[in-house]
Amino acid sequence: MNILLATSEAVPFAKTGGLADVCGALPLALSRLGHRAALILPAYRQTRYCGIPIEPLGIKFIVPIGSKTVTGHLLQSRLGGGQVPVYLVEQDAYYDRDELYRQDGEDYSDNCERFAFFSRAVLEVIRLLELDVDLIHANDWQTGLVPAYLKIEYRTLSRYDQIATLFTVHNIAYQGQFWHWDMLLTGLDWKYFNWRQMEFFGKLNLLKTGLVLADAISTVSPRYAEEIQTPQFGWGLEGVLQHRRDVLSGILNGIDEGVWNPATDPHLAANYDADTVSRGKAVCKAALQRELGLAARPDVPLIGMIGRLDDQKGFDLAAEVIPQWITQNDAQWAILGRGDPIYHELFSDLAQRFPDKVAVRLEYSDPLAHRIEAGADVFLMPSRFEPCGLNQMYSLRYGTVPVVRETGGLADTIVDANEQTIAAGTANGFSFREDNGQALGETLRRACQACRRPEVWLRLIVTGMRQDWSWTRGAKEYVKLYEKIVARVRSSRPAHALTG
Repeated sequence: MNILLATSEAVPFAKTGGLADVCGALPLALSRLGHRAALILPAYRQTRYCGIPIEPLGIKFIVPIGSKTVTGHLLQSRLGGGQVPVYLVEQDAYYDRDELYRQDGEDYSDNCERFAFFSRAVLEVIRLLELDVDLIHANDWQTGLVPAYLKIEYRTLSRYDQIATLFTVHNIAYQGQFWHWDMLLTGLDWKYFNWRQMEFFGKLNLLKTGLVLADAISTVSPRYAEEIQTPQFGWGLEGVLQHRRDVLSGILNGIDEGVWNPATDPHLAANYDADTVSRGKAVCKAALQRELGLAARPDVPLIGMIGRLDDQKGFDLAAEVIPQWITQNDAQWAILGRGDPIYHELFSDLAQRFPDKVAVRLEYSDPLAHRIEAGADVFLMPSRFEPCGLNQMYSLRYGTVPVVRETGGLADTIVDANEQTIAAGTANGFSFREDNGQALGETLRRACQACRRPEVWLRLIVTGMRQDWSWTRGAKEYVKLYEKIVARVRSSRPAHALTG
């Protein structure tokens, strides 16, 4: 198949979150399966320093934005040693900025215009480069207009009439909502600004646009696909998703095992695999304790947390539990990340008061993240919602037993350890359902008790390490979905018409 992935970010060119990891890894996995995948994203200032050669294609294009026309240029690079072509949309007035979407905590005021331009550019590239495309895989609100432009403006043109679209929601909380007059920037007829298509409580909603006008929808785990159809997790769009549930799928993300592999990871004090994990993790734990200034104790459980320090990630629950644990339980904590200043202050204070038990690094360091994954005994992810989650998969790969809240992708990856699941050899972590500190504390206590039972603990570790969390698994599922969408769309296309 010929797949064009449209995204606002992708590793190594530009990144703010997990979307970039997915869109940098998936096309490579598709290519390894024998399919022709290409990637397209904006040429941000970040991309100039990504360390991969980028060259101009010498191609200029002009697209309408509201009542004006805007010129862009195409750049080209490649991923995976040349396996995957990458097209970058250059328009410096839109993308040559310090950050991708916001600055000083505020969204750029012209974000609708920036990504309307990018969405039109995605479709123009197909014509300009004469690409054969079976399916456009669009991602998140920044590409929500791609299915709309294809269906409304490009469908009748040669080279576009047989293209199908898949729209993937990575986090439904981010929707790309703008005031209604920004509808003019899209260039689409006002008739589409209605409650069934692009309008959402009086605003233009680009995520809803993609959900309604794409041929099919996916999200990043099976459980999250179910959750976002409910008022608790749907962020107001649960009705739209219920209406389109027949074309909604959930496919779990994967991890790049070339990067996240304890057997080859250059950041670790010792490399190891499932057969040598006991020795290797002991070395990595001791090295991490030294690096962070924690007491050098092999007998005490070391609990790691990495991520954005906010309530969505459950750091309020952690903030409730950790102070009690410091005085009542024998455990150490390693926390890495940035976020809400409240948590910066709280965890920094605990680290100063209990330096042998708590280490906090208010930053994001990829090498240190690798060392925490390898050196910790337990990895804590008490997220309120988690569309997929990657750190629990990194932890399983590194033999670090996850403790998670049972939601989204965490529920799809972690099998809670109890007598039955341990005996069956399916347990790989610990989970809880209740959204409170008591449930978290009780589950942590179960995990630390198991940590002191070497035979049980090693069984949990090895079970997780031997499971397949690679992108090869996820890419195979995407290929099946792509084929299904393309076949359905092409069989119905002659009779297809968009109603306004």
